[in-house]
Amino acid sequence: MSAVDKPAATPVPAMTKEELEDLIREGVPLVGNFGLLVESLGAGTIRLRLPYKDDFVRPGGTVTGPAMFGLADVALYGAVLSLIGRVELAVTTSMTINFLRRPPPVAIIAEARVLKLGKRLAYGEILLFSEGDPEPVAHVTGTYSIPPHDPVTVAVSHYRTGEGS
Repeated sequence: MSAVDKPAATPVPAMTKEELEDLIREGVPLVGNFGLLVESLGAGTIRLRLPYKDDFVRPGGTVTGPAMFGLADVALYGAVLSLIGRVELAVTTSMTINFLRRPPPVAIIAEARVLKLGKRLAYGEILLFSEGDPEPVAHVTGTYSIPPHDPVTVAVSHYRTGEGS
């Protein structure tokens, strides 16, 4: 195999799963108290699990929108920080959620990826799933504002490729 044929090395996330979980619990306590778990973390990707709690159910027996929105927002935050490191003042500038179907009262899984990382802005998308169901319950897009930090030279990766898991 020649050097041209060798696959590119998989980039290493700028933070560990444990560091990110600690930051979420301490730095974003509202959502951190939801009990979020980082299931996998790659450079530019993250998979979070929001455990089911009776507090997350709204009338009609479905998971409430604010819980899903909070999960999506923190998922994109984690995906961005996986590329730039602990830049805590990276903040949401816009986020749009499209609810696709009613989720049953079970854990919700978020799969987020950064699509574009610039010097000042990061853009990404998040798919939300009911645990055990391959069809998404919501599609979310968002933009994060990034304060000045050291340069990043990591390329972003793709959904469901197994990279970074």
